[in-house]
Amino acid sequence: LTVGFFPLFSYCRFLHLAIIHEEKSLSLEIVHQAGRDAAFLNFQNNLNQTPLHLAAITDQPEIVESLLKAGCDAEIRDFRGNTPLHIACEQGSLRGVNVLIQYCQKPQLHSLLQSANYSGHTCLHLASIQGYLAIVECLLSLGADVNAQEPCNGRTALHLAVDLQNEGLVSLLLKHGADVNKVTYQGYSPYQLTWGRNNSFIQEQLRQFTTLDLQMLPESEDEESCESELEYTEDEVSWCSFCAAKFPYNFHMFFCEARSIKMHCPLIDYNCLQFLKSLY
Repeated sequence: LTVGFFPLFSYCRFLHLAIIHEEKSLSLEIVHQAGRDAAFLNFQNNLNQTPLHLAAITDQPEIVESLLKAGCDAEIRDFRGNTPLHIACEQGSLRGVNVLIQYCQKPQLHSLLQSANYSGHTCLHLASIQGYLAIVECLLSLGADVNAQEPCNGRTALHLAVDLQNEGLVSLLLKHGADVNKVTYQGYSPYQLTWGRNNSFIQEQLRQFTTLDLQMLPESEDEESCESELEYTEDEVSWCSFCAAKFPYNFHMFFCEARSIKMHCPLIDYNCLQFLKSLY
């Protein structure tokens, strides 16, 4: 199958590369020429990323809007199970989030808000982990489930907010009706996760609404065991593209460009840095 003089695969890849390199005019022209060809618009690369995923990753709302108008599917998942909305939320792109939700029908938007990626995180979880309060508020106003639990350990966004010691996030979630008595699969309430933490404001905020039985730690537990609840699990880490070393989601992200493709790689290993320098 060909498009003009180009095989369809090469032509699809051409759009991916144009978006990656932020060639805005070229990207828009290719989308315009494609019409409403679903196979072309939703073509996935080796990481299962569509052009819409890449436009979200590179934070190009105008390209996102053009793709959505042309009929690109916003529910397709990449290799981590992320939709473009997951990516925009994780990266803190409020403009990207607004464009994505603007072109979603109500049933589709509900599906996107409730869907979890392959690590079990919803869009709300990802925005909460990164501390993007404006996006959290936007998602909640659209109907995101404030009490959605991670499947790996049952933490809600409120548990995550306590974990991160984010006062603003705790207040925002409580304002939107977060259940302070929701417990993890190990039986911990958000208040119980404040034990051993220094932020007394968060502890007091939660104490006034938490039932007495969920304020005290189980007799067989102590503050040290409570701290273990906060450690990152296998489902809460990602890996470096080059050395496969693991890092938590809130680890510093280093943005780099290497030769023909722009990568978003968390550099936590000296060998990774040397490898990237050798590419220039």
